[in-house]
Amino acid sequence: MQSYYLIVPLMAGFEWFDEGLQNSLREAGWPHLTRPESMVMMHVQMNIVRPADIARSLRLTRQAVHSTIQTMVKRGIFEMADDPEDGRIRIVQLTAMGDAMRRDARTIVERLTESLVPRIGEEGVAALRKALDADWGTPPLIQLDQKGQGPEEFQRSANKNL
Repeated sequence: MQSYYLIVPLMAGFEWFDEGLQNSLREAGWPHLTRPESMVMMHVQMNIVRPADIARSLRLTRQAVHSTIQTMVKRGIFEMADDPEDGRIRIVQLTAMGDAMRRDARTIVERLTESLVPRIGEEGVAALRKALDADWGTPPLIQLDQKGQGPEEFQRSANKNL
């Protein structure tokens, strides 16, 4: 996919990996994960295990994340446990089944990465890894050269044209 905007191929690359992962897991007999379930699973793998922290990171409501987690608990992938740092909080943990699924997922992702070599070359994979592993720092706040239209001005302008 060709795009001037870097965010488009970044998202396409993520979707390529996620689709390959989900299809391969399903082929291996694991349950299908929706994109939100897959995103929650990735956060748990990054040791972000408090539902509120997962919701904040994904910019989703706590209710949506709790619902996704509960679905995964019912399916036997996650279990909830007391947070060792704060007993008032529950954290997400992988069950034995979830851990086995994670091990298979790790193997699949490694093989998906290897499958990129004949497609984009060893140098391309190395450059991609180097660029994505670099410390990008905090996202900057971009100021427009001129003030944007904004929702109020847009509404006024749209209503004039009615």
